Amino acid sequence: MNPNLSRLQAYPFERLRQLFAGVVPNPAFSPISLGIGEPRHPTPQLIKDAYCHAIQSGDSGLASYPATAGDVKLRQSMVNWVQRRYGLALDVATQVLPINGSREALFAFAQTVINPAAQAGTVQVVCPNPFYQIYEGAALLSGAQPYFVPSVPARNFAQDWDSVPESVWAATQLMYVCSPGNPAGAVMPLSEWDKLFALSDQHGFVIASDECYSEIYFRDEAPLGGLEAAAKLGRTDFKNLVSFTSLSKRSNVPGMRSGFCAGDAHWIKQFLLYRTYHGSAMSPVVQAASIAAWDDEVHVVDNRAKYRTKFAQVTPLLAEVMDVTLPDAGFYLWADIQGSDTEFARDLLAQYNVTVLPGSYLAREAHGHNPGAGRIRMALVAETDECLEAVQRIVQFVKGRNA
Repeated sequence: MNPNLSRLQAYPFERLRQLFAGVVPNPAFSPISLGIGEPRHPTPQLIKDAYCHAIQSGDSGLASYPATAGDVKLRQSMVNWVQRRYGLALDVATQVLPINGSREALFAFAQTVINPAAQAGTVQVVCPNPFYQIYEGAALLSGAQPYFVPSVPARNFAQDWDSVPESVWAATQLMYVCSPGNPAGAVMPLSEWDKLFALSDQHGFVIASDECYSEIYFRDEAPLGGLEAAAKLGRTDFKNLVSFTSLSKRSNVPGMRSGFCAGDAHWIKQFLLYRTYHGSAMSPVVQAASIAAWDDEVHVVDNRAKYRTKFAQVTPLLAEVMDVTLPDAGFYLWADIQGSDTEFARDLLAQYNVTVLPGSYLAREAHGHNPGAGRIRMALVAETDECLEAVQRIVQFVKGRNA
């Protein structure tokens, strides 16, 4: 057995099941879950139509093995989207690659980048804390050691990159960043990207930018992307930068498993080589539906409007009883509940049949502190009425606790 498998921690939702063992939810309330960040708005009809048309077509492609690099029409659709969204002109042949959702690609990318023999036992993968657990698993199974950088609530949950010792930077081969962030929804400003690019140039590590929440935002200005930041800073070759995005949240198709990565042509080439052996080709039917999704922006605007309406109604209600504010982007609320996050989640389920995720499950104890402790993450992915019902119950619950 791969000995690194024993280093993996249980996924947050498995820990949640363990936490809730023996809890009997109040039967007076119907169950509502704000625990899992799974989009639940309807899948746009144009995507379903494209999927059905592709599978019914006499040339559906199902009788042939698809190319790992994807059809050129798909890559062109992705490049066109990057041009519209960020004003960047990518090379369709060398700077973009389809992926089966950002999750599998973020994991696989570490297996491409990390050279565990370079400094046996000391190779570092730097990532935010709290974080998406795939980063940790990718680091461990590549033979590296994750180094967790805490977020700072007083600085809009920015990572404290200055706290990372020089010895860690020197041993770093890969950095994961997430902007907009999960769970706090913070967007990295250009100044922060400038700092990370300088560190990458100095120490030679690669930056993997997780941007799967980029199209759900609440300000007038769309979130800055990693490739966009690089171009603004004159890094038009995107040296040591690969950005990952997905249709799951943007287009409400998490079950389709479709996205792309783009950036440094050197690393795209190496990642394609890895994926050719890994067996990561995208189904031609999914490719056809993906083209329809990337080519259309109307459904994205509509989806974003739903989230804006929902958050505008929900956030002020919660802010009356807990420390929570509207995030920059994403579909989570990251709230300070001034106490044990696990007890809060258990008692809320027992009394009001609402599920939330303890913040400590999304972070690690590092440097003497778990930056998720005392917080909860609420995924506002259901329709507005259901989210409002859940929030009204949470408000009653908190008022009861504080009475």
